[in-house]
Amino acid sequence: MNISRRALLKATAALPLAASSFGFGAAAQTGPGSGGAEIPPILFVHGNGDHAALWMTTLWRMECNGIARDRMLAINFTDPLARTDDTVAQPDRSSTEDQRRELGEAIKELKRRTGAQRVALVGNSRGGNSIRSYIRDGGVADVSHAVLCGVPNHGVYAWDEGLGGEFNGRGPFLRGLNEGESEVTPGTAFLTLRSDGMDKYAQPDGRFVGKPGTPTGITSDGPALRGATNLVLGAIDHRETAFHPRAFREIFKFIAGREPERIAVTPETAAKLSGLVTGTPGGVQTNRPVAGASVEIFRVSADSGERIGGPVHTSQTAADGRWGPAEVDPGWYLEMVLTAPGSTTTHFYRSPFPRSSDVVHLRAARAIAPAEAAGAVVMMARPRGYFGLPRDIVLLDGKEPTDVKSGVPTDAVTTVRLPTAETGRPVVALFNEERIVARAWPASENRISIAELTW
Repeated sequence: MNISRRALLKATAALPLAASSFGFGAAAQTGPGSGGAEIPPILFVHGNGDHAALWMTTLWRMECNGIARDRMLAINFTDPLARTDDTVAQPDRSSTEDQRRELGEAIKELKRRTGAQRVALVGNSRGGNSIRSYIRDGGVADVSHAVLCGVPNHGVYAWDEGLGGEFNGRGPFLRGLNEGESEVTPGTAFLTLRSDGMDKYAQPDGRFVGKPGTPTGITSDGPALRGATNLVLGAIDHRETAFHPRAFREIFKFIAGREPERIAVTPETAAKLSGLVTGTPGGVQTNRPVAGASVEIFRVSADSGERIGGPVHTSQTAADGRWGPAEVDPGWYLEMVLTAPGSTTTHFYRSPFPRSSDVVHLRAARAIAPAEAAGAVVMMARPRGYFGLPRDIVLLDGKEPTDVKSGVPTDAVTTVRLPTAETGRPVVALFNEERIVARAWPASENRISIAELTW
């Protein structure tokens, strides 16, 4: 798919540019906040295979607009990946009922903590399914606002086969949510945010679900709902419908009833970081805590990625999987080294953290393939969006990646493999205006480097 000049101009115009202490596995930003008491508490709900950390920049933007940290929560679903068939149990995967139940527990906790009668829910992708299910099944009295960002409300596909799939628009789950003249539950204010043709899960062709040339029965309008306020944000991708600055503006305005005072994140004088280490048993993404993992944090040079002195933080996870807290300067570039039992030692290189966060969650990198073991593996990852070519500037080690497809953004990770002779050298990861320099660690030592983008 070619991106039209009109779409690119629209995108440019749009730019202003956790399991935790709670038994059900939700995490709140730590530290004091102020103001925002007239706005309902807000619970953020992640998508398929994801975790609370994706909401970090949104939480920061909320704080910078006066929303108190203790009036926000970001859930970590225990098993965030959907089952192939919603009615058939699969190891380390969840049903729609599992998601609805865990969401209900998080809502109950946020209400208890704040004393509020109702909360606002903001969900990305699969997270919107649990939001709609909870509200429909008697939860309307608990929820004042529901913001659904890139949610496949009518499915990723609408086929007669695989009717048990949660994302099948013809399956019983979505048909139940969408039946009736209105597709929203009266008593809760609904907003949907969607892309103008750039969401890989709202496409008419089945190539993104493994069936190129087969009509999906879904269009870019798939996330819209009858009875809701429905907005098109421009040429943004599936995840950016929730995490882009443009999305933040609409989320805040809908819940607060006024425009945000600022979009940019204002730094604190010091940033206190902590989070979860979670596991991937059998390669399945979960939010189950990993005990006995060590986390080391180093300050590194912005230009070379080299360490500046010894570790500024060292901790080991207990049964709850939590690491930290670590206090860092908001101007420091960081290397975060995760060593977990039975996993690849992972060196995360990060841009400066301007503010505190306790949803800095870590998952070890994938296993190293035998063909990679002789050299070094360096990855660039964008958790809050995808790489779009030619929409974005994407350069890894000075080259535009060949493993990132053009057109509709579908890839959030790109990889460069270096020969043994080049281990130890710096590798520059550049995505638009964010630049991170990683070091190439030897794969023979079971190590992978990831330049993990914040923005």
